[in-house]
Amino acid sequence: MAAHQGDGPSRDSGRPAVSGDCVGILAGGGPLPGQVACAIQALGLRPFIVGFLDFADPTVIGSWPHRYIRLAAAGDILACLRAEGCRDLVLIGPVRRPSFSDLRPDATGARIMARIGRALFSGDDGLLAAIVRVLGEEGFAVHGAHEFLAGSVGRQGVLGDVRPDAGAESDIRHGRMVVEAIGRLDIGQGCVVQDGLVLAVEAMEGTDRMLLRAGDCRQPGRPGGVLVKMLKPGQDRRADLPTIGPDTVHRAAAVGLRGIAFQAGATLLTDPAACVAAANAAGLFLVGISAGDGKKLF
Repeated sequence: MAAHQGDGPSRDSGRPAVSGDCVGILAGGGPLPGQVACAIQALGLRPFIVGFLDFADPTVIGSWPHRYIRLAAAGDILACLRAEGCRDLVLIGPVRRPSFSDLRPDATGARIMARIGRALFSGDDGLLAAIVRVLGEEGFAVHGAHEFLAGSVGRQGVLGDVRPDAGAESDIRHGRMVVEAIGRLDIGQGCVVQDGLVLAVEAMEGTDRMLLRAGDCRQPGRPGGVLVKMLKPGQDRRADLPTIGPDTVHRAAAVGLRGIAFQAGATLLTDPAACVAAANAAGLFLVGISAGDGKKLF
């Protein structure tokens, strides 16, 4: 069975087009797997979570039907999903890429790794696109988390009480170009810019560690830097959308940044109200911006 594209909601019903009553969730860390499960249940469907061992948070997925499976145990993962009747899948939650020697794939995992091929050694987007392709070849339809979490997709414009000034807008524009450049090379989705100076770009270490490096590099006597998060150009939205949570806001404030800009319509806020409240409390701006190089930011 060919995979559905899973790139948007059904035009007829305004809800994701699924083929059965069970939707499987391949879950990494963070709170979003539980939120997706709740949204699936609200649609009258049955969620089942495969939590990647050592990554999925038991406090998030523990109250839902679930099973913990090693990341590279593809045979167990596929057999479990088929036994549960899950033909539709959502990939959600961060997973730290293990070293090749730590993977220890089962027999099915080894065959799948061979089908993924060189993408195993490419950036996250290339690898995730290959995984989505292979899951489609295995008969599953992969959907984006944003299809179920429409209320968590960040909108365009200023979300809180603080508005970026002209200097911050200049840094946002510069950061947008930087993220587009590193995204084309499948390196990362974010950067920090202060007064035109790029303090840090995101690579495989993730946003939190990038923010720590940016804090170490922040220039004294100048306005604080700006975190910019964007989709990689051409990125498949069914996996690894940029994500911002209240912790992101707290960390940005702790390292002396002045605000956060994210791509509107393409970024998940794990708790929109809490993100806005945290930004307001810290005196940071939180703004959804457009992609591309147009003059209008938001």
